[in-house]
Amino acid sequence: MSGSTRRTGDSGTLQAPGPPPAGPPRRPVVAALMLGMALAALDSTILATAIPQIVGDLGGFAVFSWLFSGYLLAVTVTLPVYGKLSDTFGRKTVLITGIVLFLVGSLACAGAWNMASLIAFRVVQGLGGGALQGTVQTIAADLYPMKERPKIQARLSSVWATSAVAGPALGGLLAAHADWRWIFLVNVPVGAVALWLIGRHFSEERSRPGRGARPRVDWPGALAIFACGGLLLTALVQGGVAWAWLSTPSLLLFAGSAGCAALTVLIERRAAEPIIPGWVWRRRTISAVNLALGALGLLMVAPTVFLPTYAQSVLGLSPTAAGFVLSVMTLSWPVSAALSSHVYNRLGIRACAMVGIGAAGLVLLAFPLLPYPGAAWQPALIMLALGATLGLFQLPLIIGVQSSVGYTERGTATASILFCRQVGQSVGAALFGALANATLNDRLAHAPSGIRPGLPDDLDAVSRALEHPGDLTAQATDYLRRAVDTTVDHVYLGAAAAAGLALLALLLAPRRFPVHTDTGGTGTGGTGTGGTGTGGTGTGEGEPGRA
Repeated sequence: MSGSTRRTGDSGTLQAPGPPPAGPPRRPVVAALMLGMALAALDSTILATAIPQIVGDLGGFAVFSWLFSGYLLAVTVTLPVYGKLSDTFGRKTVLITGIVLFLVGSLACAGAWNMASLIAFRVVQGLGGGALQGTVQTIAADLYPMKERPKIQARLSSVWATSAVAGPALGGLLAAHADWRWIFLVNVPVGAVALWLIGRHFSEERSRPGRGARPRVDWPGALAIFACGGLLLTALVQGGVAWAWLSTPSLLLFAGSAGCAALTVLIERRAAEPIIPGWVWRRRTISAVNLALGALGLLMVAPTVFLPTYAQSVLGLSPTAAGFVLSVMTLSWPVSAALSSHVYNRLGIRACAMVGIGAAGLVLLAFPLLPYPGAAWQPALIMLALGATLGLFQLPLIIGVQSSVGYTERGTATASILFCRQVGQSVGAALFGALANATLNDRLAHAPSGIRPGLPDDLDAVSRALEHPGDLTAQATDYLRRAVDTTVDHVYLGAAAAAGLALLALLLAPRRFPVHTDTGGTGTGGTGTGGTGTGGTGTGEGEPGRA
């Protein structure tokens, strides 16, 4: 049997849901996927510009960062769970559940009465967002054969690019001319249309289980993953911000996450249907890509977190112009991703990804060479080049992993690589935040004695001071700008090192990615089982295809 699994129990036989039939039109389903992705993509960008209005209305300035952190935590820790559930119960059920949860959270956020309630409802949104991100990517891979996947993935990438540009503008307009609560209410019509399209046009083949047979869900493993991820990400997000890294809260959180990680491994090894199966890490293809995309998450902190600070504090740009400097990366990324098939069809997936991440490392190394203070087009050009290189890196790896497994493993495999990228981004925020503070503190400590008194003492305070340079002398202002310039240069050097780690991780991957027989690839295929062996692409007559 190709592309599906069969499990025989004591009371009957349960056959996993199969891929969507080829008959129904794909366009309405793709439209639904793009709308679902838009819900997740617009979320953070549209919210960021309305924070001053939200804080002014609800208060809670000291904890407003949890509007983003709480959402990120919920998305990250639920990704592996939703991936396994989509393989067990089918994509449609999980996607509809995710959209409904997201919309319920959006409506609740619009009715929040204080900052604590808004943060709690943002977590509910995140529980839906985790289902959206992983399941949309998985359905896209189910619908299209391997040769056509770059096109659909490029469309989904274009949603993120559009959201990066339109989100801040839309959020600012709603906050200024309507009410910040409309930021959450606009999700409702978008999600409603997506629900209607999915319900009407998307169907999956599902074999009727035998009498008494039912899917097994590893709920203890899911709870252990929730606990482990929640403790670890809380430690990374709040460490060095809410408390010192070596303080009691940080040490307790890291110790708790380590204990939960050990418990998770123990539970998953004994579970009949583990949330994170062992084959995710035993197969070289998937484990190498997991590590490489974890390093990508690390790398992405430099442009997404520190470039806006550089643009505003060093170049003196407005927040809108600073956002544009960053957004040009999201314009070249989907174009490069759409064209990546021409490269990996000639070189192979691993070689294409290595070319992309190697070039990305060189682009990142070029950033510290920019003149001071420079012009806005210079970092914008670097971001344009960075997006083009990362398009050659990320998309081929996602397609390679999705094509190396059968339908009944694709949700788990897709969720694992997205999970690793999210964790890498959280680790990167902690590491590069510590690097930035250390660099800046060193620069401030060595400031000339004539301007040292009264200088701010951290990156946020420096950024605020440079927003009102009239309060500083010309010499102090220039020194602070140069200090921020040096700080961001060091962060970009760290990002280049992360690109090097991704390159090393790809050396662990096979030279040619295996292609499962249900992917529509061109390889000569045997009979794919999608089973749990370490090979993972099929057994029987012949060899799996290669990409």
